Amino acid sequence: MPKEIHAYTVIKRPVVTEKSTALANASQYVFEVDKAANKMQIKDAVEKAFTVRVLDVNTMLMKPKRRRRGRQWGFTRAWKKAIVTLAPGDSITLFEGV
Repeated sequence: MPKEIHAYTVIKRPVVTEKSTALANASQYVFEVDKAANKMQIKDAVEKAFTVRVLDVNTMLMKPKRRRRGRQWGFTRAWKKAIVTLAPGDSITLFEGV
């Protein structure tokens, strides 16, 4: 049985990179989401938070990367990425006034 997660804690932050900005032109948006969230929970959270219609959700687990801080080696944290495809005509304004 999947863990029950509140809709507003599923989406952690939008991922803003060159690739995600290019995907936004094709009505696809990238978010960092809770690792325990499934595709249906992500779909419901995006629809509720942004009042749009979601057609498809693709998820992937991002592995931690090895990083160096001075002499010490460490790892970044692992996280889950979701690429959300919206219905034609729908869009999400991530940054207003910029």
